[in-house]
Amino acid sequence: MIDLDAAMGQGDNKTLVEGLVSRFDCRVGGGVRDLDTARKWLDLGATQVILGTAAQPELLRHLPRNRVQAALDTRHGEVMAEGWTTGTGRGLFERVAELKPFVGGFLVTVIEREGRMEGIDLDFVRRVVEAADPVRVTVAGGVTSASEVAEIDRLGADCQVGMALYTGRLNLGDAIAAPLVSDRPDGLWPTVVCDERGVALGLVYSSAESLRAAVATRRGVYHSRKRGLWVKGESSGASQRLLRIGLDCDRDALRFTVRQEGAGFCHLGTASCWGAASGLDALERTVRSRLASPEEASYVSRLLGDPALLRAKLAEEAGELSEAREPGHVAAEAADLAFFATVALARAGSRWSDAEAVLDRRARKLTRRPGDAKPEAGT
Repeated sequence: MIDLDAAMGQGDNKTLVEGLVSRFDCRVGGGVRDLDTARKWLDLGATQVILGTAAQPELLRHLPRNRVQAALDTRHGEVMAEGWTTGTGRGLFERVAELKPFVGGFLVTVIEREGRMEGIDLDFVRRVVEAADPVRVTVAGGVTSASEVAEIDRLGADCQVGMALYTGRLNLGDAIAAPLVSDRPDGLWPTVVCDERGVALGLVYSSAESLRAAVATRRGVYHSRKRGLWVKGESSGASQRLLRIGLDCDRDALRFTVRQEGAGFCHLGTASCWGAASGLDALERTVRSRLASPEEASYVSRLLGDPALLRAKLAEEAGELSEAREPGHVAAEAADLAFFATVALARAGSRWSDAEAVLDRRARKLTRRPGDAKPEAGT
């Protein structure tokens, strides 16, 4: 996420960017010119902060290297600043050599090719990757075809694509598939399907056609070796909302992260092809089923209909957990608290995967609070 208004000193889109960072894994840049601003975005959960002209060793030394990406916008080999309007007199490779001990990545934009959809200079990409090694490089400017995406990946870089995608010149599904290889005679790619918490639901296969359809519809669409294109849940109702697609390190397998609906992934009616759900997943399924059927008499239904009771039980179980000492007792009290927390999550329309995402974002914070108890909580 690059806030161009902030980069050019013409206001900012802070509220919009904050909302996106709270929901997605984002790198954030644009107008990041001082240490406080960089830390703010990292504290809000940005995976990396992107610095342009402010990327100087004096500032970078105070930030975790793996959380910083230096943006180097180059026109005919010269690094440009202030929204590409001002030359710095510094060469691209000079800046790469200066900054690579301090950053975890480079975002290199070739200005003279940006938005022209004339292709990217792959020899240039190779030279930048070699100069930046071992720091990862993302290149932008001119990428228009799936074959270019594949070659950039083969060279050891990532690519940032804009106009080619939103004009339809490059299909996003084709771009994702571009680096993939297969040693199968049918050319299919093994695809591990996982839920939002990373639990494997099953193993299927994908093709170029099914991948395009999955991306276009944001559903679980795969290639059945018997039936061809297969939209999960089309007949059973156990549909999937596609959240993320990941490529493995060897580029010969995919991971689909989905939100599974219905009874589960397996045709036998279980949560996964390895059987029924367990632990928090099973508990959450039970609680949500009660939420869907409030007329059914159950303790969960009672809690959902009595906010005061739920509040009291949350406080009670938290207190008992704090007093427990023996391992088995601690585990039992934690389980009790998890039950009531699951009901609270379901009541609000949230899931444990949402809470885990909050934990992941908090783990990225640089600034830590003391963590003292609030006065009303006692000592």
